[in-house]
This record gives sequence, structure tokens and C-alpha cells, in this order.
Amino acid sequence: MTPAPSIVVIGGGPRGTGVIERIAANAVELYGDRPLDLHVVDPHPAGGGRIWRPDQSPLLWMNSMAEDVTMFTDETVELAGPVVAGPALDAWAEDVRAGRITPDADPAVLAEIHGLAGADFPTRRLQSAYLRWTYERALAALPPGITVHEHRTTALAVTGPRGGRQRVRLQDRPEPLLADLVVLTVGHLDAEQDPEQQGLADFARRHALVHLPPDFTADSDLDALRPGEPVIVRGFGLAFVDLMVLLTEGRGGRHENGEYLPSGREPVLYVGSRRGVPYHAKIGYPWTGERPPLPQHLGPAWTEQLLSRTGPLDFRRDIWPAVAKELGHAHYHRLFTAHPERTALAHEVFAEKYAAADPGSPELAGLIAEAVPDPADRLDLDALDRPLDGVRHDSPEAFQEALRAHITADLARRHDPEHSEDLAVFLGLLSAYAQLIRLGDIGSWWHGFFSYLASGPPGPRLHQLLALSRAGVVRFLGADLTVETDEEQGLFRARSATVPGARTEARALVEARLPDPSLRHTASPLLRALRDGGAAITDAGLLAVDPADGRVLDDEGRPHPRRLALGPFTTARTGGAFTRPRTGGPAFRQNDAAARAALTFLRDLSCRGLLAS
Repeated sequence: MTPAPSIVVIGGGPRGTGVIERIAANAVELYGDRPLDLHVVDPHPAGGGRIWRPDQSPLLWMNSMAEDVTMFTDETVELAGPVVAGPALDAWAEDVRAGRITPDADPAVLAEIHGLAGADFPTRRLQSAYLRWTYERALAALPPGITVHEHRTTALAVTGPRGGRQRVRLQDRPEPLLADLVVLTVGHLDAEQDPEQQGLADFARRHALVHLPPDFTADSDLDALRPGEPVIVRGFGLAFVDLMVLLTEGRGGRHENGEYLPSGREPVLYVGSRRGVPYHAKIGYPWTGERPPLPQHLGPAWTEQLLSRTGPLDFRRDIWPAVAKELGHAHYHRLFTAHPERTALAHEVFAEKYAAADPGSPELAGLIAEAVPDPADRLDLDALDRPLDGVRHDSPEAFQEALRAHITADLARRHDPEHSEDLAVFLGLLSAYAQLIRLGDIGSWWHGFFSYLASGPPGPRLHQLLALSRAGVVRFLGADLTVETDEEQGLFRARSATVPGARTEARALVEARLPDPSLRHTASPLLRALRDGGAAITDAGLLAVDPADGRVLDDEGRPHPRRLALGPFTTARTGGAFTRPRTGGPAFRQNDAAARAALTFLRDLSCRGLLAS
């Protein structure tokens, strides 16, 4: 008997779930009622995967409000397949409360659901329940000819000829899975230590110190950090926020009326980074009124023009000027339409001259200075990116006061609709991201800048950070942080340009960030096998894929007919596998294109009777 076609999705987290949802949405049109075996491989429960698994501390939150999280397409998503509406997280919680949905969730999570409002920041374990329900709904929507097989294990390698069935080798299982097509959606994976991290680890072992390399914070061995002892923390983004929470509230401390009451079990966290400041707080008010027309200067035509060029693209020269002009367009459109009293030109006049001026030109700068009298109302992306550049403080104590004032001002602004041009820039960032992912590997700076402005922590977390700073549990080090090792003293030493001459010594160092997604240092045997098996790897170490549908490219630029890949380890990396409703969802577009390519390939294979073993 001819075997049914088979597809293996490696990675059952939100990206794999999104691909399966798109397979279900497109199957009737592209595949009909033919039989198909769909295998899902992940050592963690499908739906949430590793990062969003249900067994996490209830202290860990999402960095998005419930009303800003969806796994479902809408009419703003550019896709060839059908839109299949579904509830955002807050609407899903309302359906649960009304008894229209009965999720398979822990009683403590159900209690969280019953208290959830749209503007709340849900716990990660609550998001895990939403993702699991999305996964189960997608399975229920598959045609009856598609049979699903779940494998709670790790995929070690994909082998096989380009023209034949692939073999997916699984951990602790003697026989491989046979696949006519494989989709890799493995998300964030562990990495081997690069030379710097390996040197720090070796130093720590020699001197019985603690060194925690880049990792998903919930998986780090935080028990090694002793109460009362100083800990140097390099990284001031979301991984730091998780670390801060687990080492304070997670050790019995409490926040009451804006103050932190220590348990006595906390270490002292000395934190710094390249910027020296935390990510900007999430914006705390909704959009009202006219939206800026996006994209304006950074649309599909611009993207196609860049893709038609020969030779490598330089981000600063070829891409950044258009990004800056697009973000400026969003900023000033909102300023002129929502806050015209702070402008000095008619909006129509400004818009015409702005569109005609070259990015970064003196003409553009002069126009903005004429039209926007207060410099505080102008968009200064360099100052936003590096607020401590050139800033110096005479003492660590002076810097503590200054950075608390910086965080306080950021919180006030991000919750004040009088500065709603900031929310317009956020929308501009989302629009720009949707175009830039079409360009492939453009380096890591843009992704970091996007996260810093658009994907920061909830406001309450920064209020907690201020309380911890006042309590002396967190100390700020500054920008351009460097970490050295002292063999004679057997200590780590941190310095920052922000407080010249100051230094911090500690017996513990934590790298508060996720591992680099580069395949050059990945600890995943699956990705190493792809890398060593002829898949194309960019200079940044990302897996090269066809931007149209995610097919894996080889060293000659040929797309593999039977292997697709989506996620942060590829050149088609996006800001996240889920997004806020009605913002285009570039990951959803990618999922749809990959699902349609897979279904079309399998249909044609089946019709031609080429399901060879």
C-alpha cells in the first residue's frame, strides 16, 4: 500500500502552532480530502513549547497586555490563504468566564483567567493555556484525512536526499520519522559558549566563582547566587526583568505601597549594559483618532527595489535612512493631527515638504525645526537609542539618582496620551519590521533597537525596579559596560564609561540575555546538522531561507524542496510568533506562505505517485 504523505513540524511552540493553524486554514483548498500524516516533535507540551510551558513561576509575566496578544489572522495580514478569525487573549479569557470555552488548565491558572482584564499583563503560564487552546483548535479544524502524531522528544537531525523522503532522527528512539516534508519551527534554543563566554566560565571554575551564561532566565541556576552578595549583571532588557523578579519576590520579598520590603535572601544586583538603561516601558494608553498612513516611505516597492540590487546591503547606508524617515513620518503625522497646538506649519505644507526631503538632509532638519518649535517634540532616534552617550557622573550615588529620574520620566511619558506620537512611532516600527524581514539578514542592531523601543517591560515592572533601587537591592552601573577578570584577586570586575573611575567587584556574573540564535554556536544537534550538511549560513550565523516561503537555501542559493524553516535562527526572523491584533502580523504571513507551499508540494507529490520510501 502506498504510504500517506507525511509532514513533520519540529517545534511545537507558538510558531509551530501558527503553521499548523495555517495548514488547517488552507488544507481544503490546496489538499482536499487526501490522507496526510502530520507529526509534531517537541519535548515540551505543544502550543506553548519551551518558552511558554505551563510549569513556570506565576511571578513571570508577559510584556504585553492581554488585549494586545493574538494568535489569529485578520484583514490587516497580507496572506494568500483565508483569514480565520479567533479571539485575542482577553476575549478568550472572557469566553472562558462565560463558559463558551473550557481550557485544560491548572486551577490556579483558571483563577487568573477569571480575574483578567484587557489592560492586565498576564502571567506566562496563562499565556501557555491560551496557546495550548489555540493548538487544540487548530487540530480540530484539520480535515478528517489528516492524522496528527505528537512526539514528546527532541529532534536530533534531518537527513535525506533532496529528491526523496527525509529522515528525522529522534532522541532515544531507534527508528527515524519518515517525512516527505519537514518544517523547522524550533524557536529559541541553547547555545554553546562563544570564546568570551568560555573564557569567563573557565575563569569562574578556576576561582570557584559563579558565571551564568546567556540563557532563558527561568532555566538558569539562580540558587547559586547567594543572599547579600554582589552580582554583576550584564544586560538590561527583558531577561534582566525576569532575573530581578525571581531574585526578589521569588525569594520572599514584597512590594507594598511603592516600597520594597526585603526578605534578606536577595543578592545585590549591579546591572549595566551597552545603553546602560532599561528598555522603554510599554505604552499604557490606547490608540484614539486617525492612524498614520503606513507604510509611507518604506513600503513593498522600496523593498523590491533594494532586493533588485546586486551586492550586499549595508544597513546604515542603504536601509536605516528610509527607516528613520518612516518613523519620523509616523511621529509627525500624529503630532500634527492630535496635537496641532505644538506645531507651527499647516500639516499639508509640512507633509508635502517632508515627503520631498532626503532622509538625514539639512533640508529635512530645517523643516522640522521650523515646523516643531519645541525640541522635545521632535523625534531624535539617536538620543532615544543611546540616552547616556557623553553623560558622565562624578559618583555612583549621583548616577543612581539620575537613572531613577530617567526611568521615572520614561514611565510618565509612556503613560501620558499627550505624547501619543510615541504610540505612532510604535506603529511605525511594526510597519517597518514587516518590510525589513523581507530583506533577510540585516544584522542584529535593528532587532535590538526594535525590542528596546517597542518590546519593553510593563510599567509596573519599572516601578518595582525603582523600589528595588531605593532599597539598595539593585544598583545601576551605566553604559558601555565592560567586564574584566582579576586572576590575582579571583574576582569579576565591571566598569562603565558613565561613572569614570568607579569599579564593581563580585564573585558572580550573570549574562542577562537569551543566547545568540547564530548556528555557529548553537548547542542544538538539529541545527548543527543542518549547518554542517550544506545549508547556507550568513555571516551573522543565521540559516538562509527563501523569504517567500521559508525554504532552506543551500550554499549555492538553491531552495530545498523538502525543508522549510521559520523563526529567530533564520534570515526571516520576526519580532514574535504572535502579535497585537490588527497590526499586519508578519509572522502570520510567513506561516501562511510556508503552509501553502507545504500543502501544494505534498498534493503534487501525491498526485504524481512519488511518495517513495
